[in-house]
Amino acid sequence: MNPLAIGNSQGEQTLRLSWPDGRESVLDHAELRRQCPCSQCRAFRLRGSTPWVDERVRIIELNPQGYGVQLVFSDGHQRGIYPWTYLAQLTP
Repeated sequence: MNPLAIGNSQGEQTLRLSWPDGRESVLDHAELRRQCPCSQCRAFRLRGSTPWVDERVRIIELNPQGYGVQLVFSDGHQRGIYPWTYLAQLTP
């Protein structure tokens, strides 16, 4: 399920997704960075570690990939492609 709209707020440090079922996800940039789905970050979490992420980290670029979106962060990390289903599950 692809979102109908995506908004990235630098000031609030949030990514907003509007879903077809009427839900809206508001996801924190730093938390998205901690939950990166790339293989390196997943392996880190599988070992029981939580990556240290500066709370000031921001999403500086969004690159749609069809089934999801690549998020480029201000700390230089850009390996993770976040599938839409994964982002929907991260919604608090």
